[in-house]
Amino acid sequence: MGGGVEDTKTGDEEEKPFDLNDYTIIKEGEAEILMHTKNQVFYNKTQVNNRDMSIAVLRTFISKRKEEHEALLSKRIKKVSKVSEDRASGSEPPTDSSKPNGKSNGECDEVLNNEACDTCEEPEKLQAGKGQGELKPPRVLEALSASGLRALRYAREVEGIGQVVALDNDKASVEACRRNIKFNGSVATAKVESNLADARVYMLTHPKEFDMVDLDPYGSPSVFLDSAVQSIADGGMLMCTATDMAVLCGGNGEVCYSKYGSYPLKAKYCHEMALRVLLACIESHANRYKRYIVPVLSVQMDFYVRVFVRIYTSAGAMKNTPLKLSYVYQCTGCDSFHLQPLGRTVSKNTSVRYLPGFGPVVPQECSDCGKKYNMGGPIWSAPIHDQDWVTSILSDVKSMKERYPAFDRISAVLTTISEEVPDVPLFVSLHSLCATLKCTSPSAVVFRSAVINAGYRISGTHVNPLGLKSDAPMDVIWDIMRCWVKKYPVKAQPPEHSGSVILAKEPVLQANFARAVASLSKAQAKKVARFLPNPERHWGPKLRAGRTITSKHASLLGPETVNGILNNNEEQGEEPEAKQ
Repeated sequence: MGGGVEDTKTGDEEEKPFDLNDYTIIKEGEAEILMHTKNQVFYNKTQVNNRDMSIAVLRTFISKRKEEHEALLSKRIKKVSKVSEDRASGSEPPTDSSKPNGKSNGECDEVLNNEACDTCEEPEKLQAGKGQGELKPPRVLEALSASGLRALRYAREVEGIGQVVALDNDKASVEACRRNIKFNGSVATAKVESNLADARVYMLTHPKEFDMVDLDPYGSPSVFLDSAVQSIADGGMLMCTATDMAVLCGGNGEVCYSKYGSYPLKAKYCHEMALRVLLACIESHANRYKRYIVPVLSVQMDFYVRVFVRIYTSAGAMKNTPLKLSYVYQCTGCDSFHLQPLGRTVSKNTSVRYLPGFGPVVPQECSDCGKKYNMGGPIWSAPIHDQDWVTSILSDVKSMKERYPAFDRISAVLTTISEEVPDVPLFVSLHSLCATLKCTSPSAVVFRSAVINAGYRISGTHVNPLGLKSDAPMDVIWDIMRCWVKKYPVKAQPPEHSGSVILAKEPVLQANFARAVASLSKAQAKKVARFLPNPERHWGPKLRAGRTITSKHASLLGPETVNGILNNNEEQGEEPEAKQ
């Protein structure tokens, strides 16, 4: 293992000769890699969805970054010309005497591309400085590169990208990455650099140097987050994957708390809660350095969650973090859940005071069924997507369909995300509501129509085909279900049963089940696929590199693959390599 030692050996130095017969050529997108038959370096075929989504977001990030820079330049030019006119006419621009040096606390904190704020520079210097308005190509860090496939795809497929630095602290991985860089020709050789280094040490020693950092570990990213948020330039992007879903979804709550600082709940919305736990954790690490995050896209796909967040520096804006975090109260008897914000603000004239949130938001016992609550969190309760970004990414993906190997899957996920109600955390499951009441389920269209007719918004969620996000409070949801049960009665249940307690109450709201126009989304109306089945059997995370393959891995790799490898080893008289 490389530890904290950084190896900057260039590709020109002599490398060990290798036999091409020992390798399989794997092509994905425009990149090709040499994969050793003994799986010495980790390669996960199923992550093609992840890599395609990342390329789509990176393309949009580069175009948005350019737009933002041009807008800033035009704003600066206007300010410079205004100051020049004021000076020519002999009048000075007004300053606020209540602020030191005419600047508010927190102004000029934000820096773009390490340039000073325009209000801090003389206009003559701004005009005289050549190349002041140049936007450098974005630098990308792939912190855990393994075979280097992702870094190579970034370099070869994303227009306008600058240098891509690929790191790994495993010598075999770095050798494989350098071999693959050479194998991919001059573009890859010019843009991709592979180093043997501990990613945490490398990121800590390169503060605010990268416009985009990609974290895709085998397991939890928690140990890398502190150094990652420090290595990203202002306005840069962090792409982060977590594959430890059992931990994030409530299988090991105490482990989740130790890694992410939040307690998860086992509920139908557990996968969305996993996304929100990860976002809250990244925000916590960023806040330690007067930074904060702005999520642009958050995805739960296959066996992992993946978030894309912009990172900015501002001591003032950082104060809003408690307003974006909430605890969750989940009833143990029914599907009811309630959110408790951590903080609130009080505005008086022009000043804003930050205060603790009011609580508790729930009584000791559930007002719907009388059972106790479990409490989880804190989670990120602000929006997890930027709908403008989602629209841009989706249109970009559709415009170059042939360049995405996983086009069908990522376009389906992005289409579903574009339909989500953006400001509603978590969701209810229609089948779970009906299971509580032991009743037949209304169709999703009928239930959506009832919610819309009651004056609330409702949408699906990309996390669960049966999930429904709505800003309707839980008592309205249960009133709709009570009205449904009156139309379609159920068998009597024991009086202590949660469903019996809920149905014993008369509905306050009289639900209208008439078909609402908005009950079907545009994608549903056009019959656009939104939830696709796995492309093949045993689709999921593969084994770590160097693991001994035994019959117990049949559920991951498939029995045919496992038997083939074991038989091949027996014929050659070899024992499979044990984990290092």
